[in-house]
Amino acid sequence: MIFQAFHTKAAACVALMLLLSSGAQADDKTIVIGSGGATGVYYPVAISICRLFNAENKKNGYRCSVESTKGSIDNLKKLRAGTINFAIVQSDWQSHALKGTNVFANAKPHKDLRSLFALYSESFTVLARSNSKIARFEDLLGRRVNLGDPGSGQRATMDIVMRAFGWTRFSFSLTREFGSKLQAQALCDGEVDAIVFVAGHPSGTIKSATEKCSTNLVEVDGPVIDKLIEENDYYRKAVIPTSVYFKENSDIPTFGVNATMVATSQVPSSLLTLFLKSVFGNLDKFKTMHPALASLSLEEMKKDIMPAPLHDGAKFFFEKLHN
Repeated sequence: MIFQAFHTKAAACVALMLLLSSGAQADDKTIVIGSGGATGVYYPVAISICRLFNAENKKNGYRCSVESTKGSIDNLKKLRAGTINFAIVQSDWQSHALKGTNVFANAKPHKDLRSLFALYSESFTVLARSNSKIARFEDLLGRRVNLGDPGSGQRATMDIVMRAFGWTRFSFSLTREFGSKLQAQALCDGEVDAIVFVAGHPSGTIKSATEKCSTNLVEVDGPVIDKLIEENDYYRKAVIPTSVYFKENSDIPTFGVNATMVATSQVPSSLLTLFLKSVFGNLDKFKTMHPALASLSLEEMKKDIMPAPLHDGAKFFFEKLHN
């Protein structure tokens, strides 16, 4: 019921924000948040932030709009190019962009990248068709797997996990690159045996698949994953509660990262203050706007995994918040 109500509200908000953003002009009174696919969690969370910002700052002439993107890596590239002002990204890809490593190895380290606050934890998630008999990540070997959309953080994270296991695309009998909009349908249509992505829970993609066909969450743990977590400080052990999707109540072990809000040092502190006040001045309301936000706390949002330096304006805002 909660999820259904959320989707009804979200659909209305999406329609409203698409209408608003369709005429957005790039000026110093308009801010744009890079999010993700419309069926993921980044998009409705960004919509929620824009709703709060617009309600607070309408009288000042400011407006906020949301851009649907391929996800973290796409967002970080757009942020660097200056086509968006803020972005929601996985903490691991925030780290790689800052250092100029992995998929950002051909670019210089993004020294202007700045953290603003942490959001919710995101779990590396594998969902399989029940009749495929895939229970553990290792069972994907030789199967038909959707790797995810190139340019998304989840696809790049899958590539890292594959390398850790010593796998390539040819380790599977078939690979697909469907984005978040299509992967649930591809799973239920029998085009693939499993889909892989990184998500906060509950996720609209998983909910859609579990309602349309018989599926199960897959365990992602063991020595290879333990080593991956040990060697990368932005990874952590995580569990996915099955109760948010199925009648049974158990925890599926996996690992995860954090969804984080970032900007660049070029964002003026005065504008950043308005942005942060919209969220933290309405934190209780913000936590009700999507199930993934329900457990947010001010302390965790300020200190959780954020590899890039805190924006000076954010530092000042949080210090003032304590006084």
